[in-house]
Amino acid sequence: MGTLIKKGTILTAIDEYVGDIWCEDGLIVAVGGDLSGRAGAGDTVIDASGQFVFPGGIDPHTHFELPFMGTISADDFENGSASALAGGTTTIIDFAIPAIGGSLFDALAAWHDKAAKAPADYAFHMALTDPSEQVLAEIPQIVAKGVTSFKAFMAYKGAIGVDDEALIAFMQAVSKSGGLLWLHAENGDAIVERQKRFIAEGKTGPEWHEPSRPSILEGEAVRRALTLAELYEAPIGFVHMSGRDAYQAYAEARVRGQKAWAETCPQYLLLDDSVYQKPDFEAATFVMSPPIRPAGHSEWLWKGLSNGLIHTLGTDHCPFRLADQKIMGKDNFTKIPNGGPGVEHRMELLWTYGVGGGHISRQRFVELTSTNAAKIYGMYPRKGAITPGADADLTILDPAGTRTLSAASHRSNCDRSLFEGFDIRGVVSHVVANGRLQFVDGDLRVERGGGRFVARAPFDPLT
Repeated sequence: MGTLIKKGTILTAIDEYVGDIWCEDGLIVAVGGDLSGRAGAGDTVIDASGQFVFPGGIDPHTHFELPFMGTISADDFENGSASALAGGTTTIIDFAIPAIGGSLFDALAAWHDKAAKAPADYAFHMALTDPSEQVLAEIPQIVAKGVTSFKAFMAYKGAIGVDDEALIAFMQAVSKSGGLLWLHAENGDAIVERQKRFIAEGKTGPEWHEPSRPSILEGEAVRRALTLAELYEAPIGFVHMSGRDAYQAYAEARVRGQKAWAETCPQYLLLDDSVYQKPDFEAATFVMSPPIRPAGHSEWLWKGLSNGLIHTLGTDHCPFRLADQKIMGKDNFTKIPNGGPGVEHRMELLWTYGVGGGHISRQRFVELTSTNAAKIYGMYPRKGAITPGADADLTILDPAGTRTLSAASHRSNCDRSLFEGFDIRGVVSHVVANGRLQFVDGDLRVERGGGRFVARAPFDPLT
């Protein structure tokens, strides 16, 4: 059976035109003028007149059912990727995180087991926490399995964080193996010192989370990592860039020609640190790392999105309920599980406040939400493109549609929303994934286990 999307305004990273799209056997078969003659009895026909049609979104940064800080993130692969589909994201990239001293292959197998129930397509990054000889030897074998991106943490000292010696080893091994190493860049030593001092001074509430890990510590870590990457001739990326200091350090290196890439997230674009003044422990909703920055920092990130220096928009979707998970840090902010929800609203938020706010063009929107991630992560043109032979992953957005975001209506298992009360103008109306209509005007039609693992090509530094 086929699916015809007719008379929509088709958006790609380079183009915009009115046309039809015919999908069959999970693939885009034809794109052009009037293709209505291809549809027969039993085929799905979607009239997209007056709406925009663009490649299904790729969220390059999620953490579904992640064991972290004494609990497990609230959304599993079934619920979490269903939420993604409802918001127009048809592919997610999650993080397999091995145990300290454990095998990368054991972590990959564990995440494959978790993801088997996902209704959306998925891929994995591999976290690197232990620079043992075994782990370094496994990196090229993991790349051969289609997991071609890696992540190391410069924060979380004493847990999954790594020092510079380990970082150098990972840079060399990943680069040599055809992968791309991404970093959570914060100065872990300084953060630990500040956290201990604040707690000793009786500064225990969530309002002290941001001051314990200020923007300057992210900037320092970015500069240090770039210096090492330049020295060892390794391409490098930075996840969830949160503010001015990190962006300035990164932009200087990128402009002078260093091979570096960057991601940011909606919370760093649309919120400021006033959220940490919310009463009655509500501020814990926004405890994540890096923290949400003071007013003015987001202007630098919007600049990076508009000028092309920031390449992708992820969410770092890692939700923890306030009532029974975040509350673990009621008397000590360092024990509040770090993270929040966001995968369902990424595309509508960027459309409303990015395109609608005059920060980016419609073509740039497609780059940031889909095409760039497909290219950087070795999935293009299977993903991120509207062309014959590409996967039939397509999102349709009604530019006149409106709604207000709320935890009461989102599909996450989290009891709070980072964007409670935000008004959306430009609502996802239909989502086609794997050639099948999976979301129609609020009606989610997903299939447990319907998603597929996407094995990815090695990193191309010319991306």
